[in-house]
Amino acid sequence: MTRTLITTADGSHSIAVKELDENYHSVHGAIQESEHVFIDAGLKALSTELNDIYIFEMGFGTGLNAFLTYLYTKNTGVRVHYTAIEAYPITTDFALQLNYLNQLNAREHQAVFNALHQCEWSEKQQITPNFHLTKVQDSLEECSLPNEQFHLVYYDAFAPSAQPELWEEAIFSKIYASMQNKGILTTYCAKGSVKRTLKKVGFTIEKLPGPIGKREMTRAWK
Repeated sequence: MTRTLITTADGSHSIAVKELDENYHSVHGAIQESEHVFIDAGLKALSTELNDIYIFEMGFGTGLNAFLTYLYTKNTGVRVHYTAIEAYPITTDFALQLNYLNQLNAREHQAVFNALHQCEWSEKQQITPNFHLTKVQDSLEECSLPNEQFHLVYYDAFAPSAQPELWEEAIFSKIYASMQNKGILTTYCAKGSVKRTLKKVGFTIEKLPGPIGKREMTRAWK
């Protein structure tokens, strides 16, 4: 895939993919979208009740969601066990061009951001005492997931118009089986067909206000 660095409206970087006519994040702001959809609607909703949280991310991408999650553990003391799948990882050199550290006033965490991208694949890594990361280079269609493990799913695949195979019933059934009861799936997508599919596999759907530039988002509970 041809990937180009772009700057979104909040000043933070994202990546444009020419072949899919898609971006990794909202053009209205990469950081604001990730904080709204995944941290505020997902992680914060669970961390009041859990000290150890198992997270699965569909699409490691730029590492932004993982880095924001790490910062949350730094500020709260919550322990996170983070699993992310990525079929087409970016290079470390590309990752080091991203401006998230500056935008988040987090330059002192450069070593952690580097470690997120440089650590070995398919092996659980202790990035910090409160943040463990397992990256899997594979497609969601082909990989196997553990049963009833994850409290929280960041579903950050490309839009259904670009990758419809990642929004089908079989995929969400696999995700549902991998989650613990009362677990949460959050996604920026609020398409009616996606919400109907989530309901069909057993999720309870909650419609939430979307990030800047998007009217709605979806939170799904097991």
